Amino acid sequence: MLRISQAILHVFDFDSGSTFFSEGALDLSNRTTRSYVQRHLRKISSNAESKHGEFSPDSSLAEELRRFFAGQNDFVGFSVQIAQWFWEELRRAEDLEQCDLLVADFTDTDGGKADGGPDDSGADAAFEGEGHRFFAVLLLPRKQAFIHEVDARSNEILRQDSTLPNPTQKVESYVLVDADTMAIDFHDKERSVGGEARQIIPELFLQCSTEASSHEVIDQVTVIVRDIAKEYGLTPAVEVSRAKVALSRHADLEEVVAPAEVGREVFEDRPELARHYEERIAEKQLPDEVPVRRGVANRLTKTHRIRTDTGIEISFPSDLADKPGYIDFVTGPDGRISINILNVASIENR
Repeated sequence: MLRISQAILHVFDFDSGSTFFSEGALDLSNRTTRSYVQRHLRKISSNAESKHGEFSPDSSLAEELRRFFAGQNDFVGFSVQIAQWFWEELRRAEDLEQCDLLVADFTDTDGGKADGGPDDSGADAAFEGEGHRFFAVLLLPRKQAFIHEVDARSNEILRQDSTLPNPTQKVESYVLVDADTMAIDFHDKERSVGGEARQIIPELFLQCSTEASSHEVIDQVTVIVRDIAKEYGLTPAVEVSRAKVALSRHADLEEVVAPAEVGREVFEDRPELARHYEERIAEKQLPDEVPVRRGVANRLTKTHRIRTDTGIEISFPSDLADKPGYIDFVTGPDGRISINILNVASIENR
């Protein structure tokens, strides 16, 4: 469940060189407004592609955020300062992109619906439970749209330049800061500033370290397991599936993924392979742990897909690969692989 305490929208117009900073927060009693903000916040909160970071000791934003969380900074005034900063930095970019800035203070209990789900109606207003408090900053890119205008004599087609992204659309540039730990989740894209490619959110706005996203770590772990399985004559589909199950279980229990622990579990009966696995993750400089919100790892790992050199594609639940009696991979004397699907009660065309 997600409860928004306050949210505000500031508007940039790079074509005219004008800003429209709001003097008041959004009316969250309006169901449409609340639902729109909620759905974007859910989407970025559960995005496995978010990078992770920590504020540098001399980050001025970190101190201002601590003051805000302690009730010493006014939300509207603080958001205007942030909007002013983004306005100055974004208009220096060579490829200007029309956008608005959404700032929100909200609490998430980690029990919300999947991203893109319906709004909570009146539920979040009545919600009083414990949860994680976050401060969010999102750049919402505006897009051109065309609308009709009905006239007494003839209908016309007009261009509309103030259309916000749909709630189901990914937002490329955003920040989430945990009020308790000051841990950072963020995502950004490169912008050309003064002929140099930069990501302004981590480098300039946050002044923070950058660690791999949950998605990147999970991908790296599965690739390493696959490569080791190939090298040592194991069935990659089985070993990668086991790795995915381990990743999901660790994430659900502890909300973190520890790459070394996953490898020790997958290659528990093969110490030599476990050592090679740990050498590979050290070479890739994978973090000891990476935070993963509940449910995110499961979405990434619950299904395993394979494709044969004959063009056959198979998708199956990852946990079935290591369970006898469901799907077997048998390698013949000539090195060719047979895939046996067992205990099937019915087959549907999809």
